[in-house]
Amino acid sequence: MNDSQSPGSIALETLRRDTAIRLAAVSDSPELEARRLLQAIAGLTGARLVIEARRPVDAGLVAHIENAVARRLAGEPLAYIVGRIGFHELELEITPEVLVPRPDTETLVEAVLARLPADAGLHIADLGTGSGAIALALAHARPNWRVLASDAHTGALACARANATRLKLANVAFVLGSWFEPLGDALRFDAIVSNPPYIDPADPHLDHPALRHEPRHALVAADHGLADIQSLAAGAARHLYPGAPLMVEHGHTQGADVRRLFRAAGLMKIETIPDLAGRPRVTLGYARTI
Repeated sequence: MNDSQSPGSIALETLRRDTAIRLAAVSDSPELEARRLLQAIAGLTGARLVIEARRPVDAGLVAHIENAVARRLAGEPLAYIVGRIGFHELELEITPEVLVPRPDTETLVEAVLARLPADAGLHIADLGTGSGAIALALAHARPNWRVLASDAHTGALACARANATRLKLANVAFVLGSWFEPLGDALRFDAIVSNPPYIDPADPHLDHPALRHEPRHALVAADHGLADIQSLAAGAARHLYPGAPLMVEHGHTQGADVRRLFRAAGLMKIETIPDLAGRPRVTLGYARTI
């Protein structure tokens, strides 16, 4: 104990180390999670966490960390506890009203950016936007694009709007409604993108502690997880310009089924793109040109 510490106090570095040890029971990266918890709860940057490593912390901070660790050990996603998560060069605010964005979804963002012209003033729709992750990543990467983001749930849309405001992304607009419902008959886009619910209601992975904390409506779809993807495929042609793509994220075992649904909807030049782990993750198809 150094001279600045009082009997019974604990140094910031000791608290961080002890937190990491406890989080190892539920995390593959406990050191990183411990740092993120301390930074969020203590209001410290990563640099200050190092500089103030030997500073004694008060009982209030210890109690807040204890509560956060208990929530994490119960399976609650870290993003809900700290209220934020990084996604494609952005930091998004996250609430329990929305799905926690995954790295897999960056595959969809990269597919859109790679296949559409960067210098054109395109109009893109992100259906079922949740936290706004996809829409805001596209709007940030392509300031000359206009992005319309929709969601059927007011809590999710409020989260997405708050993220757009905080990130000062003025080229995104938001509408409330399910899939194509709020778009009307005349509105068309240069691309439609979506990360819809695609988990089978009978999938045993839904019992995982982390998934139990996330909104079920954002995870699960009928017809073995394909119902919402089928709706997107069936309605896309009415809202795409000729030759424009529909791109959706899906489960890594669903590629063949999604391609079948795209073919049945009359989409052309269909392909499935792997994620960083090499698993089929995003399928796209183009509206007919004639």
